[in-house]
Amino acid sequence: MSYFIKRTENNLWHGKFSTFPDDLVTHAVSTRQGGVSPAPFDSLNLALHVGDENSNVLANRKKFARSLGFDISDIVEPNQVHGENIFRVDETCRGRGSTNYAETIPETDALITDVPELPLMLCFADCVPIFFVDVDNRAIGLAHGGRRGTFKKIAAKTLLKMNAEFGTRPETCLIGVAPSIGACCYEVGSEVVDECKKSFPANFGELLTERDGKIFLDLWRANVVQLLEVGALAENIDVAGECTCCNDGWYFSYRSAHKKNLDRTGRIAALIALKPDV
Repeated sequence: MSYFIKRTENNLWHGKFSTFPDDLVTHAVSTRQGGVSPAPFDSLNLALHVGDENSNVLANRKKFARSLGFDISDIVEPNQVHGENIFRVDETCRGRGSTNYAETIPETDALITDVPELPLMLCFADCVPIFFVDVDNRAIGLAHGGRRGTFKKIAAKTLLKMNAEFGTRPETCLIGVAPSIGACCYEVGSEVVDECKKSFPANFGELLTERDGKIFLDLWRANVVQLLEVGALAENIDVAGECTCCNDGWYFSYRSAHKKNLDRTGRIAALIALKPDV
């Protein structure tokens, strides 16, 4: 496991994968620390669609973007709908969704690009952020693996899309499964169990665990399994292993907020961009 959290000069914290080459990509997972939003979005909420004041979110986004060497107007963001659509981002997309949620790329849950210095950003509160880095072809991807997206094989489809668009070879692609809700906390009902069995007929036994009469789903493993099925190598898949629900002081967690009788919470962000080819 190579995931670690690093404090930045402007008092933010970046989650990073040491397996990703620093000379090729800039990337980070945000935490909930260091922003301006009040409770229940305290404090570095980076989502424009959860009920926080836009001015707070924009201030948070500017701070986060600058901590990575970008302007807020560089960021590209989709409207995430727990689906399986994958969008190739080019220079014409720069800034889409960065300051206005209505301008996000519609109904999309994964972004890919080979354009340098064009940061892709998705938002999360328990769902699984999945990073893709193709060193050989200088291409990147970022996917939103919520339960529904995971069952639709969004991670595997993103990798295959990168293969089709950029020539990415699954066996050499570097992949990071970032912090999200773990099997320790993700209790599910019978309908989800049935969905899991349909999506993973050969593997559901390792994805579902029973404890004290309750069933828990391992989204981390579900995403790894589907990536292995399309040719990714286990040694190139890094799972952060941090549960957002257990670590709700660091990360936003919808499940943790619900347990506290809160109907809303903020979102962390995952961001990745290619560095210039020098």
